[in-house]
Amino acid sequence: MSIIKKTTIKIFLSLFIFSNFVSADEIKKVGKFKDWETVIYLNGADKVCFAQSKPVLQSPKKGERDARLFVSFRPNEKIVDEVSTTSGYNYNNQNTVSAKSGKSNYKFDIKQEGFAWIADNKIERKIIKTMKKASRIMVTGYNKEGSQTIDHYSLMGFTKAYGAAKKSCT
Repeated sequence: MSIIKKTTIKIFLSLFIFSNFVSADEIKKVGKFKDWETVIYLNGADKVCFAQSKPVLQSPKKGERDARLFVSFRPNEKIVDEVSTTSGYNYNNQNTVSAKSGKSNYKFDIKQEGFAWIADNKIERKIIKTMKKASRIMVTGYNKEGSQTIDHYSLMGFTKAYGAAKKSCT
């Protein structure tokens, strides 16, 4: 796994697992855009801007999971349009994490510590293009026991949240 992916894991874990311990100066909410929001995370000289959303529907309904879908920008590392997701659990290695919207299907190639990424920036740009046009995207994952989950994300507000994240990190 690359240093970049490891750094991203640490940032997201810091944000969402340890958010109660992070000072308000380090996290700035830029705006809420319907079902999406834009956030800036500052850690010293490092800056990460991202659009994020929680699912509007989860299957199975039993048991709460802190699932999220992200598009991130890290200017210090020259990373743009990085698409990632977490379903609120550690993924298993036998099954694929994927996203589907209409007839478009996308595979998340890298899974680590409960997060999944798309490895190819060209595919990331394609999924972002799909997300700008569509109304919903579903992310399917499998936990360590092999049980499937499906998270339905509304894409209302995605284009504005994405634009605000991109603008905040350029």
